Amino acid sequence: MSKISFVSFCIEYYAKHIGKTSDEVYELFKREKVIELLESDYDDLHGMGMEYLMQFIDEYLGVA
Repeated sequence: MSKISFVSFCIEYYAKHIGKTSDEVYELFKREKVIELLESDYDDLHGMGMEYLMQFIDEYLGVA
């Protein structure tokens, strides 16, 4: 999976996770630099299970 596909997948999955639109999550990820994090740590993050990845993002954003 390419980095851009991974970021897109995370945006879509996180949107479902928090009940927001993908546009809202994209803006949140952009503002909070989650996109940069997902790209820079791609090698470590893309192998995580989705439940763990959603928890990781929640913790990063301070919502957990």
